[in-house]
Amino acid sequence: MLWRLLSRFLAALLIAATLIAPAHAAPSLAQVQAQVAALEDDATSAAEGVQEAKVKLSALTKTLKGVKAKAAVQGQTLSALQKSVGTIAVEQYKAGGMGQSLELLFSSDPALYLSAAGSLDSISRRKSAQLRKYHASQQRLNATTLTIKDKLALVAAAEKKLKVQSAIAKAKLAQAEAILSKLTKAERERLAKLADDQENADQAASKALAKKVSGLSGRGGTALKFALSQLGDRYVFGAAGLVTWDCSGLTMRAYQKAGVSLPHSSAAQARMGKPVSFKSLQPGDLLFYGRPVSHVAMYLGGGKMIHAPRRGSRVKIAGLSMGSKPLVGARRY
Repeated sequence: MLWRLLSRFLAALLIAATLIAPAHAAPSLAQVQAQVAALEDDATSAAEGVQEAKVKLSALTKTLKGVKAKAAVQGQTLSALQKSVGTIAVEQYKAGGMGQSLELLFSSDPALYLSAAGSLDSISRRKSAQLRKYHASQQRLNATTLTIKDKLALVAAAEKKLKVQSAIAKAKLAQAEAILSKLTKAERERLAKLADDQENADQAASKALAKKVSGLSGRGGTALKFALSQLGDRYVFGAAGLVTWDCSGLTMRAYQKAGVSLPHSSAAQARMGKPVSFKSLQPGDLLFYGRPVSHVAMYLGGGKMIHAPRRGSRVKIAGLSMGSKPLVGARRY
């Protein structure tokens, strides 16, 4: 009996503790918004990784095509030399016996011997040169064949990286969608409104700042004018205009307008141009973020930049800080 009473008492205590214990509070909309924004930033970085892989793959494919064409020409040259070497072998075989030079040595006409001997030396030298050409051509073709194998391996690696980066971007976006799917319809609508309000506020501030920009000149100035004319355009992965952009697509087209050819990749753009210190920044200089580089923006002046930030956002003017993504370099073109 005592045991039963004790058991009931403990059960009652357990129920009371459960009722009293605070339930884990659901994340606020602001927290959800921050989580989704972080995942979209990660997806954007991965998408820039895709662009870099595409640039490398394109360059490698072009190089590989050139090397294969070179190998084809070398193969034709080698085939022609093989025929020539074959002819030499047949001639040597036909000579047989003492050989033509010994036959001439015992000729009854010394003048004929001396004349023909000189010709034979010339022929021997020509045959020797042909054999050397054949050997050198064969070595060149072998080297080119090895180069093709190396380039094929690099192409395969670039293709693999492209697939990996694409998978990462998709996975991050799927995580963001999973978080949003747990919200009620009303919460999702509220979250969308918060995002729209923020974007609208950013656009209003961007347009006000753009009106104050003046005195732009040079290639940087031309590129900056183009970028400013895209204010309010939406961000889309891999887009390069003319109404949607990703970060490197915007800077690529802006500098194309200024007569400078840049690849569609922030990492690739960071390897071009002239490096400049942050103290020496001029309007139009490109700013690079992340280790490895995964974002590019264009310096406006006065501690501001214009860029296409990430999915769900629009081309805008902002401060130079990218939160956890550090500013790692600047370039002038």
